[in-house]
Amino acid sequence: MKKLVLLGGGYGSMRAMQRLLPNDLPDDTEIILIDRLPYHCLKTEYYALAAGTASDQHLRVSFPEDPRLTIKYATVTDIRLEDKQVALENDEIVEYDKLIIGLGCEDKYHNVPGADVHTYSIQTMNQTRRTYEAINNIRPQGTVSIVGAGLSGVELASELRESRPDLTVKLFDRGEIILSMFPKKLSVYVQNWFLEHGVDVINKSNITKVDENGLYNHDEFIQSDAVIWTAGVQPVEVVRNLNVEKDKSGRVILTPQHFLPNNEDVFVVGDCASLPHAPSAQLAEGQAEQIVTILKKQWNNEPLPAELPKIKLKGVLGSLGKKHGFGLMGERTLLGRVPRVLKSGVLWMYKYHSGS
Repeated sequence: MKKLVLLGGGYGSMRAMQRLLPNDLPDDTEIILIDRLPYHCLKTEYYALAAGTASDQHLRVSFPEDPRLTIKYATVTDIRLEDKQVALENDEIVEYDKLIIGLGCEDKYHNVPGADVHTYSIQTMNQTRRTYEAINNIRPQGTVSIVGAGLSGVELASELRESRPDLTVKLFDRGEIILSMFPKKLSVYVQNWFLEHGVDVINKSNITKVDENGLYNHDEFIQSDAVIWTAGVQPVEVVRNLNVEKDKSGRVILTPQHFLPNNEDVFVVGDCASLPHAPSAQLAEGQAEQIVTILKKQWNNEPLPAELPKIKLKGVLGSLGKKHGFGLMGERTLLGRVPRVLKSGVLWMYKYHSGS
């Protein structure tokens, strides 16, 4: 049997399995999925788990079940492209005929001293559980500092305001205004929501150091019972160690067909791939759809298209607690209850169609 190996059970791998199983996988091919956990995790909702407003169980989606799908629970330690092998932490070697790398990302600390040691994360399920435990154990009237006011930081700060109203929540943002990459109307709405709900937004911040007692903003010390880092990501170390061409963010440069230049057997999906859009679950799913199209053509010995259609993203939806939110759908800005309801609906639909 030929082997299609999927590294990581994220959004891209889930979509690829959904499209190939049960009817579109060649009879002579099996799928091997390698992941550390026995279920797909809803990473877009990690902020809620960290804040204590969603349960661990709520963020799990079962992997597909099929006799031609084998799941290995392990950590990938090395990808040996020349040998067509993947090395696992238990010294096991998995060989592949086709490989899809979807191992995701980890925090990028921008060389800030102490940030890698003294901050909490919401990048993996295990890290998010640890962050939840730390927040849960903070004394009343304690202080939580969140570094980075992108989507993750904003959603975490707003959810934490609702789950622990006794805490002081500080959100550190490098920009002039929060979510500055979005239309100003949206940014102003979110910044004002935080102002009205007692979250301290520190704009034009520059975190210069983190230690066990807090952080330094422009070298000024701010005591914190927990510092949570949401200020940028990079591909995981295994991908960073690959001897392939990468962009300035460390993401792997691909052909228009999503495989490595000069290697039609290795695809990269999601956060590790260099694409014209910011990494997102939507983008990983759209990319996976196109990868499946290419795989089918390869298996059928059909010519590959020189270009693929532009991946269409439906927009961005963010939450501000359980009742408010914000969104950008094309050119239209959504504020208030509607985008929050839409986000809940999208999440329900994803879980329903994924069989959980």
